[in-house]
Amino acid sequence: MPHNHFDDEIDESGKVVVPDNVLEAIKTLIRWTGDDPTREGLLDTPRRVGRAWREYCAGYAEDPAVHLSRTFQEVGGYHELVLLKDIPFQSHCEHHMAPIIGKASIAYMPTDRVVGISKLARVLHGFAQR
Repeated sequence: MPHNHFDDEIDESGKVVVPDNVLEAIKTLIRWTGDDPTREGLLDTPRRVGRAWREYCAGYAEDPAVHLSRTFQEVGGYHELVLLKDIPFQSHCEHHMAPIIGKASIAYMPTDRVVGISKLARVLHGFAQR
């Protein structure tokens, strides 16, 4: 079962229950674009879309900065740029709700402490899911 950051209601199969008003909104979009939400192939689409959007926006239910809270002092005199390149991410434009798929790079200059390199990608994903 996926981790539920929103305290949503979970059904007997372990999936998020999508509220009726969300289901209706998605059915309205389907109708508005010219299709029939009662068509057999689309019957479960509003539920799938609702759950997908809950996952796409999971970053709102967490604080991405928490990934930077655990640091290490053993930097061994290392005073060069730390760079994590080409981190794949996906997000959505807040103005059009259109998907954004890309790669990002994160760099920082350590002083007395360093953070685990995998945590940088987690921070990116936390913000991308907003």
